[in-house]
Amino acid sequence: MTEFTSPIKQLPYSSATVFNVLSDLNNLEKVKDQIPHDKIQDFSFDSDSCTFNINPVGSVRFSVVEREPGKTIKFKANQSPVDVFLWIQIKEVNPQDTRMKLTVKASLNPFLKPMLSAPIQNGLDKIADVLAAVPYETLGEKYKN
Repeated sequence: MTEFTSPIKQLPYSSATVFNVLSDLNNLEKVKDQIPHDKIQDFSFDSDSCTFNINPVGSVRFSVVEREPGKTIKFKANQSPVDVFLWIQIKEVNPQDTRMKLTVKASLNPFLKPMLSAPIQNGLDKIADVLAAVPYETLGEKYKN
């Protein structure tokens, strides 16, 4: 498996707030306009999965396979020409400082790796940027008891 990681993003929210917002993919509605339409098209989602079309890969559907509250959300690509896993890792430094990192693991054969590595890394970096800009405080309100 080839591994790609995003830069670590600093979020001024608690890990519980970040986790609650990111673990419900319906919250992507608030940031879908920030997704670069020249790179990702046909973006749709529900609470447990998201589907999009990305050049040169084609249509990809990621589904949540595991949620570890306050720490990790793991996804697996269901519609992909290769096995792909995505992890969103979050770590709370203090109640108003959470760090987030995205990791993609993909089984790329030696012929695909040179062609897909740069688009995967660029896409991962853009996704991390978009997720860092999510209005967690506003979206997190609905998770408070």
